[in-house]
Amino acid sequence: MEIVNANGSSIPALGFGTFRMPGPDTQRMVEHVLRNGYRHIDTAQIYGNEADVGDGILRSGIARADLFLTTKVWVENYSHNAFVASVDESLKKLKTDHVDLLLLHWPNDAVPLAEQIGALNEVAKAGKVRHIGVSNFNRTLMRDAARLSDLPLVNNQVEYHPYLDQSLVMETAASLGMSVTGYYAMADGKVLSEPVLKEIAGRHGKSIAQIVLRWIVQQGLITLSKTVSETRAAENAAIFDFALSQDEMAAIHALAQPKGRIVSPDGLAPVWDEAA
Repeated sequence: MEIVNANGSSIPALGFGTFRMPGPDTQRMVEHVLRNGYRHIDTAQIYGNEADVGDGILRSGIARADLFLTTKVWVENYSHNAFVASVDESLKKLKTDHVDLLLLHWPNDAVPLAEQIGALNEVAKAGKVRHIGVSNFNRTLMRDAARLSDLPLVNNQVEYHPYLDQSLVMETAASLGMSVTGYYAMADGKVLSEPVLKEIAGRHGKSIAQIVLRWIVQQGLITLSKTVSETRAAENAAIFDFALSQDEMAAIHALAQPKGRIVSPDGLAPVWDEAA
C-alpha cells in the first residue's frame, strides 16, 4: 500500500468508503477489507453507519494503531458546543478514543468558518483527533480555513474522476501542504462504459475500475473504493502492481468535461472553481 504524506499525516492512498452503505453491509465489508489488506476506512456522521464501521473494525482484529480512520462532522453540528458533542458521539459509535482524520463535511456559512476551524483545533488538541481537514471546499475556502487554523490542515476530500478537472484544487492543496482525497471515482458508473478506459484496461489486463483508481493514486492523491462485493474489493486493491504511461495518464485527463461534476447539492455546494 502506498502512503501519501501531507502536513505531518501519513494516509494510505487507497481507502474503503462507506457512503450510502447499509449497516449490515458496512459491518461485513469493513471487517473483510481490513482482514485483506486495506488500512484506511472512511465514514461520516451523516452516513448513519459509524457504529457499524466500529463493529467491523473490532471484528477484524486489526490493531487500532495499524488503521487510518476518517470521519466527517455534519453541517448541522458546526456550532461549537454541537460540534464537540457530535465528535464525542462519533467516537462512541466508532468504539475508539480517537479518529485519525476529522473533516468538515461541506461548507456552511450559517456558522462562521472561524468557529468551525476553532472547534476542529479544539478536539484535535484534546487528543480526540490526530489530524484535521475539510471536504468539498473550493480554493478560496481552503485558503481561508488554513489561515484560520492553528494546526495544519492535512486534506481536502473532493469529487474526482476522469470527467472532472480538479487541477486548481490540487494546485492549491499542494501550495498549502495538503493532500487531496478523491471520491466518486467511478463517476456513478459512467466510467465503466468509456471506450478510452476500456482500451487502456485491455492493454494492462485490468478492469476499468482498477485503471481509474490507479490514475488517481498515480497523481499522488488518495482515492476511495466502495463496494459491497468481497471479490470487487480485492480487485480494487490490486492497483499497485502496474503503472500507467504518460500518454495513458494524459488520455484519461483529456476526458474531463466542463459539466463533468456530479455531486453539487443545493444548500451545501460552494461556488465551484472552474478549470480553464
